[in-house]
Amino acid sequence: MSVRVRFAPSPTGYVHVGSLRTALYNYLYAKNQNGKYALRIEDTDRTRLVEDALDNLINAFDWADIMHDEGPFMKDGKLIQVGDYGPYIQSERLDTYRPYVEQLLESGHAYYCFCSKERLDEVRAKNKEKGIISGYDGHCRDLPLEEGKKRVAAGESYVVRMKMPENRELIFKDLVRGEVKMNTADSDDQVLLKADGFPTYHMAVVVDDHLMGITHMIRGEEWLPSTPKQIILYEALGWEMPQIAHLSNILNTEKKKLSKRHDSVAVEDFMNKGYLPEALINFLALVGWSPEGEEEIMTLEEMTEKFSFDRVSKSGGVFDVQKLNWMNNQYIRKCDADRLAKLAIPYLIEAGYFDAEGAEGHFEWVKRIVQLVKEHLEYMAQVVDHFPLFVGETVEITDDSALEMIKLDHVSTLIDALISKFDSAEAFDAPSVKSLFKEVQKETGIKGKNLFMCTRIAVTGQEHGPDLMESISILGKGTVIKRLKSVQKKYC
Repeated sequence: MSVRVRFAPSPTGYVHVGSLRTALYNYLYAKNQNGKYALRIEDTDRTRLVEDALDNLINAFDWADIMHDEGPFMKDGKLIQVGDYGPYIQSERLDTYRPYVEQLLESGHAYYCFCSKERLDEVRAKNKEKGIISGYDGHCRDLPLEEGKKRVAAGESYVVRMKMPENRELIFKDLVRGEVKMNTADSDDQVLLKADGFPTYHMAVVVDDHLMGITHMIRGEEWLPSTPKQIILYEALGWEMPQIAHLSNILNTEKKKLSKRHDSVAVEDFMNKGYLPEALINFLALVGWSPEGEEEIMTLEEMTEKFSFDRVSKSGGVFDVQKLNWMNNQYIRKCDADRLAKLAIPYLIEAGYFDAEGAEGHFEWVKRIVQLVKEHLEYMAQVVDHFPLFVGETVEITDDSALEMIKLDHVSTLIDALISKFDSAEAFDAPSVKSLFKEVQKETGIKGKNLFMCTRIAVTGQEHGPDLMESISILGKGTVIKRLKSVQKKYC
């Protein structure tokens, strides 16, 4: 049987980086095995749904370039579903689950429960006082099926619960954790069908995985405690359970689980800051997986070729933003110049450097500056910090050390020579500017720091910065001469 995996999130808000990593590992394994990767939306908990969450989810995966083979897609602004096992949205599959609930009732693996919310709250409160982990006390467990059917027919509110074995050790193989032993005594009689007629996650996931031919469940470790319930459900329905892999949590640098209160955890945050998707994907792949060899920068194709669960860690991987920033910088350095300029422009529009209508006319200017400063960018939103250097015809020198240098005796002579050379120059590209500096050095005898740093301060107001020749070329002859004159008049 060919490999079939699925990522099955609930549309309850933003996309967590942990969810993106889970989706990524599903994608990598499916592609490594020449299998299929499906996206299924588990929206049976109607109280937690968030508007536009599904759109955001699909857009995030599209941005990250780890799109599924089957499931919901956005096309021309409309939601469509692709694949032979649909619908891929659980709320559209409600008629699918009911027959299997009935099968479990008839076989004695499930039962009707008529306990009110008030009674359940009272049971939990008493258990809490006794230090007992809250769980259902089995009050309706032995209710005869026929009596249950009569009460349902009479209109009583009910749920359907699974009848868990009371003390049975379960042993299963986890592709990440190896052999795992768990006891059914640690699991209560889980609700399978809620009072509103919607199945719970535990019921729907088993039915959907079976009917969709899922061969491997790859999910977060928070679902590990639910595994006994699903094993028992598979047995009760007479189905073979998929192989299973539980991925460890992503931790922050303090080795605690990533928290939306204290950490950046939403994929949207990284999108908005201008991280390159291939860099975030490369980084996330290594948060819990270590391929053979020491290579860290890898394409998606390379990761797909190398991926296996043998090298997925049992312990939590650390989400180190400093490491992500380093990796993103490596990708930015190698990125196509036109693409970087297009990525930079929205931040520059927001910062007020030009409006959207004028963006096309500024494209080449933006491209040259981004190419000049890209080695200093950890993410593209930082590009705004580098643009003040290239705007305006005057310079303010505020640093004490720079002020001291610009007042040296030779500076006025240097500025006169620079203005003369620049004014008469026919070409003003970086190589031509470099030649002009050689002429100034030869004619004035000013060299080294007294030449280059003093010029940088006079042109930019700073002692340090990006390549001086390229900076002067980008500023242009007219702007540079005006800056030199203003500095000479004010500071020399």
